[in-house]
Amino acid sequence: MDSILSFLSQIPWWGWVLLFLAIVVIRDIFFNKRHTISHNFPLIGHIRYLLESIGPELRQYIVANNREELPFNRIERGWIYASAKNENNYEGFGTDRDIYEPNYIFINNSMLPFKVEKHNPNYKNPYFLPCAKVMGEFHKRRRPYRPASIINVSAMSFGSLSARAVESLNKGCAMAYAYHNTGEGGLSPYHKTGADVVFHFGTGYFGVRDEDGNFSMEKIVKLVNSNPQVRAIEVKLSQGAKPGKGGVLPGSKITQEIADIRHVPLGKDVLSPPNHSAFTDVKSMVEFIESIAEATGLPVGIKSAVGRLGEWEQLAKIMKETGKGPDFITIDGGEGGTGASPPSFADHVSLPWLFGFAEIYKIFKKHDICQQIVFIGSGKLGFPAKAAMAFSMGVDLINVAREAMMSIGCIQAQLCHTNKCPSGVATQNKWLQRGINIEDKSVRAHFYFKNFSKELLEMTHACGYEHPCQFTMDDVDLTVGDKNLIKTLSQSFMYHKCAVPFESMKALSQCEFLGGNFHEKEAKKEVKAMKKENKVRY
Repeated sequence: MDSILSFLSQIPWWGWVLLFLAIVVIRDIFFNKRHTISHNFPLIGHIRYLLESIGPELRQYIVANNREELPFNRIERGWIYASAKNENNYEGFGTDRDIYEPNYIFINNSMLPFKVEKHNPNYKNPYFLPCAKVMGEFHKRRRPYRPASIINVSAMSFGSLSARAVESLNKGCAMAYAYHNTGEGGLSPYHKTGADVVFHFGTGYFGVRDEDGNFSMEKIVKLVNSNPQVRAIEVKLSQGAKPGKGGVLPGSKITQEIADIRHVPLGKDVLSPPNHSAFTDVKSMVEFIESIAEATGLPVGIKSAVGRLGEWEQLAKIMKETGKGPDFITIDGGEGGTGASPPSFADHVSLPWLFGFAEIYKIFKKHDICQQIVFIGSGKLGFPAKAAMAFSMGVDLINVAREAMMSIGCIQAQLCHTNKCPSGVATQNKWLQRGINIEDKSVRAHFYFKNFSKELLEMTHACGYEHPCQFTMDDVDLTVGDKNLIKTLSQSFMYHKCAVPFESMKALSQCEFLGGNFHEKEAKKEVKAMKKENKVRY
């Protein structure tokens, strides 16, 4: 034994390297039955697999230019990161965008911008931007709700996102007076740290299901009564990532905490079917919505991606004839989102937001019921120019998902479906989650929302308006790629947005239904602190 150890100790380091490489070659040639490349090209073939594995990172940080990546390019991500850190989010030397590309947005500014007078809340608080409409006002719900922020967090479940990510977003929303949509994973403790909440459920009825997996009115009433921060309820019909497709939550992923929150059995696979069991058609859906609104007193809305338009025609007709129906409608873009889905669904099923929303709005405008609905846009709208376009088309609120994730550290690794998110945002891995400092990330989320609102307001004032709800279809042009070169939105989509009743920003600040626990005096103190920080920074 001593002689063997003595011999091994005399082998130089490069000898061990050669021995290891020889073993790899023998394995590749004689024992490898799965990988053709490494079998035919031992050793060298492994370099190919290594480069393939780090290809996305190489393209993201080295190869791709600033405007090339999808779904969010480097300039877009950089703007979100800078806004979230309350750093300089400006750029110099002019735009590097191809301003002649199809669907490029041009905002038509006014010769005489809107002047913010001293009596206007935005004179001292340039971040205050509530919704111009009140959810549930038309249908006379017992607890109407005016969101205190026009930008809010879209539906992302605890389970899809980590506990620390959800809590960071909720605390950030509270500071920015925004609401936090729970996603269909139920109302978790991490949604209860201060922000207004929109409770969202889908076909699995997680959090409000009975023992057989059916919807339980008793449980949703109990949930609403026990959690006053729940200000509205959203019924998911479909989502942009995988419209019309159900899913399975594997039993191996169901912890005791998730089982308790979602009201599902521990350790057993749970089916989230493609169809609702609580209703079967548009008419019964409206009756279902009305029953929830009556039992809870809250505004109730629906969320859907857009495909066929026949059912939407039915819904608009029923609402016009009966005066009943959803208080708000969230239109999700077919571009996909945080939800994992097969490429065939993400790439091809349902319309992109721009086209889908225009078709839906035209239907409700035809039936003259736009005023009774709060329209919410969701689909890569978390940038001021896109938001201005959305408001000019008829949107009343913006919901953001991936943009909100980036504000708390998401790096667009696109590993949301693997449980290996390196930033700890979209994973249940405890070690990866530990990298999220909740106090720091919540402040960043809050800065993103507030700086977004401030920049959108500045664009609004540049166009001569006090509130984005006043944008019209003639205030935004799109390049259309044909001989006409540029058309207004009204020319492109063949409709004009209905005027939104609006008195003044001061009147909105004094509304009794204003949410977000908004306090004007506290808001002014926060604004002073932000201005002071900016002066120190620059």
